[in-house]
Amino acid sequence: MHILLSNDDGYFAPGLAILAATLAPLGKVTVVAPERDRSGASNSLTLDRPLTVRKAANGFYYVNGTPTDCVHLAVTGLLDELPDVVISGVNHGANMGDDTIYSGTVAAATEGFLLGIPSIAISLVANGKDHFVTAARVAADITQRFMKKPPGQPMLLNVNVPDVEYERLGGVEITRLGKRHKAEPVVKSTTPRGGTVYWVGAAGGAQDAGAGTDFNAAERSVVSVTPLQMDLTHFVQLPALKEWFA
Repeated sequence: MHILLSNDDGYFAPGLAILAATLAPLGKVTVVAPERDRSGASNSLTLDRPLTVRKAANGFYYVNGTPTDCVHLAVTGLLDELPDVVISGVNHGANMGDDTIYSGTVAAATEGFLLGIPSIAISLVANGKDHFVTAARVAADITQRFMKKPPGQPMLLNVNVPDVEYERLGGVEITRLGKRHKAEPVVKSTTPRGGTVYWVGAAGGAQDAGAGTDFNAAERSVVSVTPLQMDLTHFVQLPALKEWFA
């Protein structure tokens, strides 16, 4: 099995290194990741300049672009053979609910999915313990499932792993995305030269964290696995909109 790894925290991130080491016994592992932290980059693709690919001392490739750039370059030109699965992570922090829209971690996996490859975004619901090994072992478990039971069609899975020891996980639950409250206000400050700058505020708390959501699973120390799709069509509004334009 050939596994392509990427992330949005950068090629130097500890979660990526632990994930690569954990997956190595399962097959060939190739890492193509951003040269710096690109958290929140979403699905942005660099079209205004050329990209460069360099190789670090540990064998990881790094790109001066976004997570989407990394997977796109790897699959469409850098690799001699297509990967069997794309895995993005381990992200340092949850990607649940509305987070998936902004997440570079999810975006890297999404690019693999759009290119026809089964893909997994895996994130650690960090609480200061940094159990990256737990998340990496969960990724390995899911990868082995792919090997034993190859999916009939490409899948895009968003996986959030509680920040506990692997043995303390409460199992795995197939979930839907929850929803956060509105984000906190921007943080306004003044530079030493008197200029005004703004920091994007923190994400809001969970608004929809009921049974069956990713938030609910994480709260119970259960691994959340949410299947995602890319069709943004609001099908319920189609009839009304057709009538409105008639």
